[in-house]
Amino acid sequence: MGVYGTIPINNFYCPKRRFLVKKKLFSINGVWLAPMAGVTDAPYRALCKEHGAAVTISEMISAKALTMGDKKTALLLAFSEEERPFGIQLFGYEAKTMVKAAAIVEERYRPDFIDINMGCPTPKIVNNGSGSALMKNPELAAAIVRAVDEAVLVPVTVKMRAGYSEITAPCLAPLLESAGAAAITIHGRTREQMYRPSVNLSVIREVKSAVTIPVIGNGDVASPQGALKMLGETGCDAVMVGRGCLGNPFIFEEINAALSGADAPNGAGIAERMEALRRLAVAECSLKPEKVALLEMRKHAAWFTKGFRGASAFRQKALSLMSLRDLDEFISLVLKENENA
Repeated sequence: MGVYGTIPINNFYCPKRRFLVKKKLFSINGVWLAPMAGVTDAPYRALCKEHGAAVTISEMISAKALTMGDKKTALLLAFSEEERPFGIQLFGYEAKTMVKAAAIVEERYRPDFIDINMGCPTPKIVNNGSGSALMKNPELAAAIVRAVDEAVLVPVTVKMRAGYSEITAPCLAPLLESAGAAAITIHGRTREQMYRPSVNLSVIREVKSAVTIPVIGNGDVASPQGALKMLGETGCDAVMVGRGCLGNPFIFEEINAALSGADAPNGAGIAERMEALRRLAVAECSLKPEKVALLEMRKHAAWFTKGFRGASAFRQKALSLMSLRDLDEFISLVLKENENA
């Protein structure tokens, strides 16, 4: 487990598992849900929260699009009070635009914190200088954090990778802390590594040793054992679950049980997964047209049936989902195929 020290910030003091920024106290207890574009919208975050996610974060929001009043971007900012503590993640490469976007976010949506994306590895984001590309320019990265932190009252956090092509996070992290970052989440791979090979736990440990602010470890946390390993080997203060929760929002309660020393709950069976899948679909349909919602539900249907009998055929079947009626037929088929499994 990570060691939760007393952290002096701006002449105030932080008790265990908390950090204080500009008199804003925010807990880092529990397991965080990673922001994932196209996945962690409000309904999926709510489902993960229900099953034990302690902190949730929006899908990444383009600072430029937000400041230009883009309606699709505004839809990504929807969240419920039950999600708190909740953060909004911004991406961009211009300090001025990031500041303007952060001010809009704070005034209109009042999140508990604002997260700056310095970790996204996708070419579309990196090629315009955002996401993990910021790790190639430490001065700009620190300037953005400083400017945003000075512009808002809520804590400003950063999510980054081990580096871009080489490991630079242990050197960059102190600069970001000095610039005002209240916490850092680090994915233990470089941008060039994407999601292979296995996460580098030593770089997370180095970042933890390099700063006094809380560090959240991310990458390959797909089981209670993975969470315990990351906490034990890195000393990080909390863990963040990303791809490990795809089709499995129940992972949060499983990890929470392991962290508390309780017996691990039995893994969710197919009936429980299908019930969660349908509830998610209904929630999605409440926010957008049914056809649009079901197009987005196709990937969830594939993820939720992974590992069960007939999963390969179900992945193909999921591609034809167009309505809640289609989904109900899909669920009936899945349950029938697995009734004696």
